[in-house]
Amino acid sequence: MTEYETMIRGELYDPSDSELTAMRIRARKLARKYNNTDEDEPEKQTAILKELLSGSEYLPDLQGPVYFDYGRNTTFGKHCGVNFGLTCLDVCPVTIGDNVLIGPNVTIATPMHPLVPEERNVREREDGSLYNLEYAKPITIERNCWLAANVVVCGGVTIGEGSVIGAGSVVTRDIPPHSIAAGNPCRVIRQVTDEDRMN
Repeated sequence: MTEYETMIRGELYDPSDSELTAMRIRARKLARKYNNTDEDEPEKQTAILKELLSGSEYLPDLQGPVYFDYGRNTTFGKHCGVNFGLTCLDVCPVTIGDNVLIGPNVTIATPMHPLVPEERNVREREDGSLYNLEYAKPITIERNCWLAANVVVCGGVTIGEGSVIGAGSVVTRDIPPHSIAAGNPCRVIRQVTDEDRMN
């Protein structure tokens, strides 16, 4: 089994693996290329996103700058909008449903590190090179969600359909569908109801 396969399965893996390093470098170069385009260059932006988000059938309306670990491990549904400054550490799969809105400076972070220091500390190989072991947990943001500015979504979390996550929240646990949730740690405040309709 390759380190990539081990990583995607959520098991301890070596991020210094040469294949993984090459994938990250490729994704970061593509992100930098995207960040250096302008909104009046949609064809250029689309071409870059097709490479960067090669695992996604649909491409979001994505405002730069953006930062991805791999890109290929993130999938978007139809009609997603992402504001400035998305950081997506997609070590494990990140699945984003249809009609999801993501505010500025949101972080989606699947990586995890062992809790015991001896397991997460840097190690030395026989040849003197250094490495460490980490793992990750997938993230799912179901359709029709809105993540407001500066939200952090941690590994292993599912945000249920139609939920709203308030600005500055740190989401460490699953959020049920149709919830309004906020805080650090993020907690459900109440459900979205018909009384929330604007007209």
